[in-house]
Order: sequence, then C-alpha cells, then structure tokens
Amino acid sequence: MKLVSLNVGQPQYHEWNGKPVRTSIFKTPVAGKRRISFLNVEGDAQADLRVHGGVNKAVYAYDLSHYAHWEKVLHRNDWGYGLFGENLTTENLPDDKARIGDLYQIGSAKLQVIQPRFPCFKLNIRFGLPNMTQRFMDEMRHGIYFRVIDEGGVEAGDKISLLEQSPFDVTVQNYVESYYSKGADEALLETILSIPFLPVGQRRAFEAFVK
Repeated sequence: MKLVSLNVGQPQYHEWNGKPVRTSIFKTPVAGKRRISFLNVEGDAQADLRVHGGVNKAVYAYDLSHYAHWEKVLHRNDWGYGLFGENLTTENLPDDKARIGDLYQIGSAKLQVIQPRFPCFKLNIRFGLPNMTQRFMDEMRHGIYFRVIDEGGVEAGDKISLLEQSPFDVTVQNYVESYYSKGADEALLETILSIPFLPVGQRRAFEAFVK
C-alpha cells in the first residue's frame, strides 16, 4: 500500500445554480512533506465545519482503484489526483479492504479508519454534473475518513502500513451497504452498533434501523 498523492485545498467560491457556494472540494497535489494534525492536513481547510472536518473527518482518502472505475463510467479528460476532494490518493487501500477501526501508519502519522464519506451536493460542483452526488452513491465507492491518532509528517510516495487490525469485521464497503439497506443484514447492523467509537450522528442513524 502506498500514498500516491497528497492533496490540499483552501475554501473558494464557485457558482452553482446561479448562487456562489463556498467549498474546499477543489484540492490539488503538493510536493514535499506536510504535517497531518488532529483536524486536517497542513495547507488544507474545510469550508463548512457544520458538516465537514472535525476529529472524525480529519483526513479523507480515495483509492486508485476507484479512479480506474470512474474512468470507465465518466467521459472526461481531467483525472488529476484530488479530483474527489481527497487528501490522500492511495494505492491498494480500497473500501472493501479497510475495516472500521483499522490503524495505519503513513509517514510518521498514525490514522484510524472511522467511517465512509457520504457526499453532499458540492461533488456536483467539482464535476460540473447535476447528478454526480447521486451517481457517487449509486456506484458505492465512497472512500475513507480517518481519525488522527498520532500527528506526523507525510508525503507522496510514503508506504502505508497496517499497524493494528480492527477487532470489528466491518469494512468500509460493508458499512455503506448496511447504511443504504437500512440495516437489512441484522448481524452486520449489530456489529456496527457495537463499535464504541462510532461517530454520534452515525450511531443515531444506525440505531434507527433496529427493528
């Protein structure tokens, strides 16, 4: 596993449906080492802290395998890293491999898988498509939000190492499937709700699925 690209962006305004929208989804690759703090990556910022950022959405990763999939689905010329608003473009860390609670080391930082990314309408702005958010959910390639356990420096090319495997057998893909099916797999739902560090808002959503 490897960090292919490290991407950051600052809030900026883009017009959407005739109105200016403040967003940080436009991220670009940076060279050299950047510090990952408990809240974000050095040089990066979240535009709307009501729904983005915080300790459980500090760093967002998206895998090259997802890029390969989207290249077959969407017809566009720009496939630069950071396109999906990710801080970390990874190699060999897809949603169906990463478990909720897995602890990884990248550079000198230690990151824990916490939850998938559920997109908002700003993904439409980034792609210039009115239905990209819906298509993203339909394809169920959501990427990974990490919580930062130890701050540290990272740079493109760093190895990604699994330090500790989660005791919970729930991949990010399992999590997404359970959410969209409203807990159809009751055993999976029970396992998700047994995760002690499940973000409060997510816990409430999954508790609503209990029959």
